[in-house]
Amino acid sequence: MHRSASRLTRVLACAAVPVVLTLAGCSSDSGKDSNADGGKKSGSSASSKPNAKPSATLEKAAYGTLPDPCKAVQTKTIETLVPKAKDNNGTSAKSNDLTSRASCSWNGLDEGGLQGSQYRWLSISLVRYDSLASVGTGNKRAEDELTKQVEKAKVTEGASDVKTEQAGGIGDQATSITFTTKKDGDFLNSTVIARTQNVVVTLDFNGAAYEGAGSPDQSRMLQDAIAAAKETVASVDAANQQKQPEQQASPAQSQ
Repeated sequence: MHRSASRLTRVLACAAVPVVLTLAGCSSDSGKDSNADGGKKSGSSASSKPNAKPSATLEKAAYGTLPDPCKAVQTKTIETLVPKAKDNNGTSAKSNDLTSRASCSWNGLDEGGLQGSQYRWLSISLVRYDSLASVGTGNKRAEDELTKQVEKAKVTEGASDVKTEQAGGIGDQATSITFTTKKDGDFLNSTVIARTQNVVVTLDFNGAAYEGAGSPDQSRMLQDAIAAAKETVASVDAANQQKQPEQQASPAQSQ
């Protein structure tokens, strides 16, 4: 009787307490159930979270720097394209980052006395693109820029007799644009826009004749522009080949 009364007392006591306490202290399997529920909840919570997808590795841009645009072509090339240039060393444009954007230009008037004078102007511009997750690889960005530059050259203000052709053998892709403009005379223009990996090269070459001199030969000017563009593309690769050993040496020096 004593044992039955004791058992009844315990049951009544459990019935009198809140439900939460009943589950915690009055069930002989409360510990196991609690752990099991906890495990299920934990597992459910973990499984409800989406698995993190590994981010795709963006292809690193091939070129990390640019050459000095004023030294992108040889001195003899300048002498050929721009006879009697004011400065064979060229005039560089200002840039906030010469490893990403740089340009140089030359101009000269070759006075031939009674035979008249020849004026020439040459400009070389270089733009390098890094790979960025938000916009794409350096190569793709350079491809897009080449297309934009070609379209821009084709609609140069005052341009007439515009001709566009693919220029093979210059980097990964290249286009030449020739046209005529009238300023102080009839200017013949040859523009070559090329891409080598993630770098875009834009070479502008134009000339005019004065005082009775014969008009420049457009086909010859285009050939000279293409030759200079090839030199420029080669200088981009050379500049990065020189920098590569330095980049490889840096980690060892920092250790």
